[in-house]
Amino acid sequence: MQQPFRLALIAHDQKKDDMVAFARAYESLLAPCSIVATGTTGGLIMEACPSLQITRVKSGPLGGDQQIGALIAEGLIDGLIFFVDPLSPMPHDVDVKALMRLGIVYDIPMALNRATAEVLVQKKGLLRAD
Repeated sequence: MQQPFRLALIAHDQKKDDMVAFARAYESLLAPCSIVATGTTGGLIMEACPSLQITRVKSGPLGGDQQIGALIAEGLIDGLIFFVDPLSPMPHDVDVKALMRLGIVYDIPMALNRATAEVLVQKKGLLRAD
């Protein structure tokens, strides 16, 4: 039996509504995934998409980005969708950059905006079988 695709979902404050809308639009494709999300983002998605099973870690500024980075380094995340707000200053910018660096180093599919996330999901890029 194939294990589910392990997907991390993160969104900056100004992008949380976009992430919720994305999750609603693709709920049926995301449902088979094992999803990990940062605290607030995960809570909002859980409310909007009851069929999704989500494990929540801490909020990004409180270490959630680092927790997801550790999961990537341990080989426990297969893909990352992170809706980044490039126009707002982030006090935890260093953590965000470290998370993106890990996604690159470990060569996992990583979408940083909705357009890319949609391409990955629609083409089943994130849901591929290895």
